[in-house]
Amino acid sequence: MKLALLPILAGACFGILAPVLVYFGNPANMGVCAACFTRDIAGALGLHNASIVKYIRPEIIGLVLGAFLSAFLAKEYRPRMGSSPIIRFFLGVFAMIGALVFLGCPWRMFLRLSAGDLSAIAGLFGFLAGIWVAVIFLKKGFSLGRNYISSNINGYIFILFALILLILLVLKTNTDFKFIDFSAKGPGSLHAPILISLVVGIFLGFLFQKSRFCSVGAIRDMIILKDSHLLQGLIALIVFAIITNLIFGFTKIGFNEQPIAHNDFIWNFLGMFLSGLAFTFAGGCPGRQLVLAGEGDSDAGIFVLGLLFGAAFAHNFALASSGAGIGENAPIAVILGIVFCIFIGIFARNKR
Repeated sequence: MKLALLPILAGACFGILAPVLVYFGNPANMGVCAACFTRDIAGALGLHNASIVKYIRPEIIGLVLGAFLSAFLAKEYRPRMGSSPIIRFFLGVFAMIGALVFLGCPWRMFLRLSAGDLSAIAGLFGFLAGIWVAVIFLKKGFSLGRNYISSNINGYIFILFALILLILLVLKTNTDFKFIDFSAKGPGSLHAPILISLVVGIFLGFLFQKSRFCSVGAIRDMIILKDSHLLQGLIALIVFAIITNLIFGFTKIGFNEQPIAHNDFIWNFLGMFLSGLAFTFAGGCPGRQLVLAGEGDSDAGIFVLGLLFGAAFAHNFALASSGAGIGENAPIAVILGIVFCIFIGIFARNKR
């Protein structure tokens, strides 16, 4: 087996830096979470009213800007769009709902496991099952269609969105800027210093663009192609996160009383089953979608906007979980999301 140096480097750096961000103030077992952090941004922008999860996360901004910088310097920046944007938007919505029922994106799922949170095992099984089912549809011809080269302005819009978020973050941090709301308590109030978070985000975005690091792609490629290239990066993430958590004393092995997690096996499984399905149909995990958006992929940008909308929807309509358990309306939304994905899997086909 040939060693995949760049994915291994990317996974190792992520596995080390995520707990480091926890050390500097990010929520426990949540050094970097593409779902939870996008949810926090939705709250800060006033898209939902959950007072404990509102903050503009510099890591998300950094991932986009780092990917853009990497792609631009390597002359890989390529504005493109046109691959079923409406379907991608709703895949993003349901992927986020599934992630917020589980309480984390695939990255956070592996970070929770690496810190000893055994309640995430159900999510892992669901995630693998979701990807496996999606692969069946891929083998039967599922496709959202090809994208097309577009004008530069289409790609720059998402970069501009990230820069505006950065400006709003700085304004809110240094002034009494009333249009943005940050949490005074709860997970949203816990964060590392802005400069550290931003630098880490840019570094990881740069590295992830170079390596094509993706937690969904790692498993999908192994199932379809028996290709372990990306999987080696995922294994490196887990190994280095375990080591770093042990060094910092963050490891706590067990099913109960884990940070920002619940132990409902069925809905942890089904939440990540839905997310695994939706992420695979969209072509990558939420972190990969942020990186693609930074490269100029407007379809990925649409998916991320779906995540943002899904986060708002989840918190406004009692779908999101908390440490006490799942939201009142979560079962309906998860089942509806699975039905939607199966429907898309059946009817979105390559034209021959």
